[in-house]
Amino acid sequence: MCIDNPNRPGSVKTDQPAFEINTLERREIQSPLIASLLRGFINEIGYAKAMEIASAAIQNDAIQVGKRMAENGGNTMQDLLRVIRESWAAENALEFTVLEETDQRLSFDVTRCRYAELYTRLGIKEFGCCLSCDRDAPLINSFNPRMKLIRTQTIMQGAALCDFRIIME
Repeated sequence: MCIDNPNRPGSVKTDQPAFEINTLERREIQSPLIASLLRGFINEIGYAKAMEIASAAIQNDAIQVGKRMAENGGNTMQDLLRVIRESWAAENALEFTVLEETDQRLSFDVTRCRYAELYTRLGIKEFGCCLSCDRDAPLINSFNPRMKLIRTQTIMQGAALCDFRIIME
């Protein structure tokens, strides 16, 4: 029997509010299982194919999330910055400095990434880009199809910062 999931047969409705977790907590819960599955798939079908399949699935999820975020709160650069602050950076998951914010451009540098720290602590940093960084561009583009992410480096890949440059095309 499932509690509080109206989409499943046998679900029981409760008066309890839905349990909300932030994005970093969600990644902490999801990533060990995903990493275990990835390792199993790598053993069976090889690294390249396993990562290709996982990346496609994770990026597809990011596209759906981006669309929902835009539907629920707008899709301007200002709306995107609000999403970044309220979702991606919740509970200090990211420390960043906004360099430029206009209707056509959003530029910021991430100087601390607790997602990278999480994956390192869990011993799965080799999957970090697939699990988190590679979600960013498809999410942003689905948030607003005119938005494009240009990023040349990430903390996850060993750089000192992540350089987010988002332009409206």
